[in-house]
Amino acid sequence: MKVLEFPNTNVEDRLLLTFEGAFDPQAVWESELGPFLQALEEHAGEWMPDVVEGKRRRKYTRAAVWKALEEGRGERITTIGLYRTKWPALDMTLSLFFSTPSPKLDVFLKVLPLSLFGETERCRHFVEMVRAWASRYPVSHASAHSQADDQLSGAPYFGRDMQICIRDGFDKIYEVSWLNVFGPKLVELVGRERMLSTPAHRVEEIPNGCVLLVTWPTAADYASDADREAQARAHVHLRPDLDFDTVLRTLRERSATLAPVEPRFHPDVAPLLTRVVDNVAIHERQRKIAEFNAWQPPEPEEWRPADSALPPDVKDPKQALEHYSYLAELLVALMHTKVPSVFKATPESLTDVDYEFWRQEFPRVFERERIDAHAVPAIGAYLGEVLVRHLGGQWIPRDNPMEAQVRVGNRVWLPFVRAWHYMRSCQSLLDFSLTRLYREAERHRS
Repeated sequence: MKVLEFPNTNVEDRLLLTFEGAFDPQAVWESELGPFLQALEEHAGEWMPDVVEGKRRRKYTRAAVWKALEEGRGERITTIGLYRTKWPALDMTLSLFFSTPSPKLDVFLKVLPLSLFGETERCRHFVEMVRAWASRYPVSHASAHSQADDQLSGAPYFGRDMQICIRDGFDKIYEVSWLNVFGPKLVELVGRERMLSTPAHRVEEIPNGCVLLVTWPTAADYASDADREAQARAHVHLRPDLDFDTVLRTLRERSATLAPVEPRFHPDVAPLLTRVVDNVAIHERQRKIAEFNAWQPPEPEEWRPADSALPPDVKDPKQALEHYSYLAELLVALMHTKVPSVFKATPESLTDVDYEFWRQEFPRVFERERIDAHAVPAIGAYLGEVLVRHLGGQWIPRDNPMEAQVRVGNRVWLPFVRAWHYMRSCQSLLDFSLTRLYREAERHRS
């Protein structure tokens, strides 16, 4: 049973819920967790999980949940995953902690895309589900919000260092999300009467002493100016020591940071930069797009006019060409698992190689001596082979690899020199990408 994997790309935002409630570890699963699943089944709707994963993957049923929990039960914790096989995507983890001073039920839930929660009724159902959970499993704090904005604000730890947060607990309301459940301690800190009078879309006292607060009817509109004003009003009401204009300005700055930016990348490296952008954290995506829009890859300098090419100086040209082929195969051996296209030695495979080296942070992670001794020769030979195969290039072998050339049209290119520049740093992987040199050579082959 194949689940719909959360995309590795961060093109779309998602709704993130963090929930940590108390539960009775001595009770049987059916009675203690039945209300949890009941609320999920009643209100999830389109994003309802259809797969349960413990030690093995099963179709969602309550019996499958009990089985997965039993299979994974340890002395201190049991964890299961809940997913979907169809769009929209769901990544949900349910963890039960037994040995802590206060046993807890922990939920970490992401639904993709966030735009799903642009509908008022769907958001109302989501709120009702969380309200039902908080009524049955009292929380110290729970929240649901855009993951991108959550990351940008530091909301998972309320803008503080994680260790400080663990030490001090929720000693203050550092952030107000779209949906919030404040536990009794936070309610008493603020003052119950003051909290219940918060200007917000919905404020409701839960019988166990928690207070549910929703700033706006829909979660997907968090970055709109009206929603930001509502978020700021709620925050400064709960924290009178804060200044409304300052809070609102900060929220608007976050909205501006997350506002979509149209990619206008250099065409030679646009496929590579698109993949790089998709790999960065979602809250950094738009800034990275703007950065790459302004950035231009340097003009390749690893060439000379064909009429000034160095002549071959090797004793056995055929053996030299076989050696270049052998070196190129070393790159195939190194990368074929992660980059299957490397077998084809195409221009597209150069982009795949560029991206994989960037993703691995290869120049930073691996030893410089090994990079220069093994990776650089393999990369240079592979680049040269692609120039030969797809641009009608011709090797001009030299005893010194850094002088080896590939003639393409009215220029000769120095693939080993390019590889050396390429492997200097992670930024060099972009500045001296293999793709960029290939496209430049392609333009000059006639």
